[in-house]
Amino acid sequence: MFAKGMVQASACEYGTQPCKTFDCADPVGRGRRGHWFFPAREHGLEALLVSTGVVALAEIGDKTQLLAFMLSARYRKAWPIIFGILIATMINHGLAGVLANWLTEQFPPVVLNWALGVAFLLMAAWVLIPDKLDTTEIKASRLGIFATTLAAFFLAEMGDKTQFATVAMVAQYQAFGAVVAGSTAGMMLANVPAVLLGGRLADRLPLRPVRIIAAIIFSVLALVALSAAIGMAG
Repeated sequence: MFAKGMVQASACEYGTQPCKTFDCADPVGRGRRGHWFFPAREHGLEALLVSTGVVALAEIGDKTQLLAFMLSARYRKAWPIIFGILIATMINHGLAGVLANWLTEQFPPVVLNWALGVAFLLMAAWVLIPDKLDTTEIKASRLGIFATTLAAFFLAEMGDKTQFATVAMVAQYQAFGAVVAGSTAGMMLANVPAVLLGGRLADRLPLRPVRIIAAIIFSVLALVALSAAIGMAG
């Protein structure tokens, strides 16, 4: 499953204009090519599903989910908060995807796979560490609940583990649209119930088992990336 996602950048041309593509060939070389934003169907579906699951698990107990709980308790109006989270996540993870695409253009695939392997191992360790939220990060805004949520979530997500996961998975799968859509969906899967149920959900989340599962998934991604790097180096 994960092996298809390793960095395998290749060049092609449509007519006389060059365009960036990735090669998602199978082990015997019978693959399909797709544009970096709209990858081949099988490759894009895998990127979408993996990024959704990984980010949803990593978000459980994360400081941005704690922020969702606190915004819900403060304002008690779910939909402006939900839409604020959605827009903030799309912008934040979109920027993460742009950064990932830039990185893939700067380094050869073997270097990227080594870097991804190390990054996923660090993510596996990071996701096991409980987050805390500084309540001073939430400041009232004259622009209303939506603007307050958008600004607070965007800033809280900067440098957060789910943003780093998005960068790593866009670089790994070479599927900007699928990964950003999946990571955004994962954020919403974790945070919409937090907003709608508020404090009633906070004490019932099985945080430790969820963190362990997320760490295992990141470890598997790391092993696949490192295996690909070793194969390229050999």
